[in-house]
Amino acid sequence: LSVFFPFCCCRMLPRTPSVVAQVFLFLSIVLVIAIAVIQVNQQQILSPGLKYGIVLDAGSSRTTVYVYEWPAEKENDTGVVTQTFKCNVKGPGISSYESSPGALAKPFDDCLSKVKERIPAHLHKNTSVYLGATAGMRLLRLQNESAANEVLASIQNYFRAQPFEFRGAQIITGPEEGVYGWITANYLMGNFLERNLWRSWVHPYRKETMGALDLGGASTQISFIPEDSQEHFNSTLQVKLYGYNYNVYTHSYQCYGRDEAEKRLLALLLQKSNASSSVDNPCYPQNYNTSLTMKYFSGSLCTQSLRPANYYPNQLVNFHGTGDPGLCQEMVSLLFNFTACRDREDCPFNGIHQPKAKGNFVAFSGFYYTIKALNLSGQFSLDDFNSSMWFFCSQSWAQLQFMLPKFEEIYARSYCFSANFIYHLLVHGYNFNAETWPQIRFQKEVGNSSIAWSLGYMLSLTNMIPAEGKLIQLPLKPPLFAGLLVFLTATALLCLLFLVYLCVVSHNQKDIARVEHVSISE
Repeated sequence: LSVFFPFCCCRMLPRTPSVVAQVFLFLSIVLVIAIAVIQVNQQQILSPGLKYGIVLDAGSSRTTVYVYEWPAEKENDTGVVTQTFKCNVKGPGISSYESSPGALAKPFDDCLSKVKERIPAHLHKNTSVYLGATAGMRLLRLQNESAANEVLASIQNYFRAQPFEFRGAQIITGPEEGVYGWITANYLMGNFLERNLWRSWVHPYRKETMGALDLGGASTQISFIPEDSQEHFNSTLQVKLYGYNYNVYTHSYQCYGRDEAEKRLLALLLQKSNASSSVDNPCYPQNYNTSLTMKYFSGSLCTQSLRPANYYPNQLVNFHGTGDPGLCQEMVSLLFNFTACRDREDCPFNGIHQPKAKGNFVAFSGFYYTIKALNLSGQFSLDDFNSSMWFFCSQSWAQLQFMLPKFEEIYARSYCFSANFIYHLLVHGYNFNAETWPQIRFQKEVGNSSIAWSLGYMLSLTNMIPAEGKLIQLPLKPPLFAGLLVFLTATALLCLLFLVYLCVVSHNQKDIARVEHVSISE
């Protein structure tokens, strides 16, 4: 305290009041410093919590609802997204409701009620819902645009009555579907982000991305980063994720999805058959018989060129399975136009430009389910695939019922066709061979997250969703901290002023006493 009061001044102060004032001054200064240090050093940074997003994958054969969550503060402008829930909507894909769009809303109820339970109620109004329709709706729009618009309008009316923030129903393009699938596969494989020793998210050092192969019901997609991205710049899409740019080649082959391709095979078999009501199908199992309407396989836009002159939509055609692997393979090859490329290396089929496939690939959706039916999984040789396919296609319908763990007629009868279609697509289409085939991993999901375009779609959207600022929790609430600071500062100033006052009074009294002493002496 001698800093504030010279020793000579302090000695002149009345003893008790000055000691009290000095103690209060000292304590006030110590408390101000202590509170300030605690407030700065003991603050806690809290996470702003989680955000949720809902994506509906409206495919050609069914609709799947995915719920995703990510930390609200995000990582390098893109959310670290995880799948927390998945639900398959009962019934066919939304494109099947072209004649009755009002009826497609009710099947969504069951999944949406489960979604509402998964997401905290207070976050419902801030949770965005996106519906992306794929090749089934792309075909419907080409065939009947007004019907496609009515289907989308019915969906919008349904979701506007829900508690979530509906961001619209849209038909995504083939390239978008392909690149979103590529994003999903590489994100789940840890090729964009990984946790380091300190549990922080970092970009993996010199880690290669994987190509993505997606087989849907109405289209198929191939996506990968070519050897020389600059050389193929015009055929690549630029994707920015977690602060890095990627030039991705992607192409979507309309009508080369599993369901539409099989419809083209059925229409082709009918065209080549002498009979119009009974047709042999070498890809169906031996002794399997089914009756299908002409509309089922010839009513699609993909089979328009194969439609018979005497086309009657409701006429039944009987298909008899012969289980002939060699003939099945020969017939499936006719679905591809390999002559349009004229032996060009950068052209797989149908005259489409494609760089040479490079690196490892992950094949999902229809690829995975077909491989699973052949009792294969993960990575294996082309010879193993061919022998499994040949064995499967040689089985009778009765034998298949004991071979498949989950037996559903509509899928079981078609696995032989699907396997042959995959063989021609990958080997003669994308030019995989015995050496590069083992670089393909057939996989459905990673952890609890499905490999599907919807997660990549959500990751891309989080680039556009603003991050929330970090929340800082202080030891003392700002009003209390400010009040204490004002009170203690005021106390210190009052003590200081009181000490100055005592010093001045004491000094004056001393001078008066000296003057009186001099006067008496004289």
